[in-house]
Amino acid sequence: MKLFKIAAATALVIFSAGSLAARPTSIVFDSNAANDAGQSYARYIVKCSNGKKAELTAWDNRKKWCVGDAGSDVCEKKQINAAKGACKAPR
Repeated sequence: MKLFKIAAATALVIFSAGSLAARPTSIVFDSNAANDAGQSYARYIVKCSNGKKAELTAWDNRKKWCVGDAGSDVCEKKQINAAKGACKAPR
């Protein structure tokens, strides 16, 4: 019985830690820019629930969202998915 209680408590702690993962709290436009090849993009700053700030870049008239600077290849089709990825990424 005691082993069951310990296992249940451990499972609860693991589940709670997963639900406390950093999430985006705001996404703010920062600037427009162009890369070396002349492609234009927009730069955004994501603020996360854990205090982290991360950069997003938007390409192809905001149809492609990438985590990080202009050289990043970690991209999503939706802004919110990219922002969530930016908050989950290691600092």
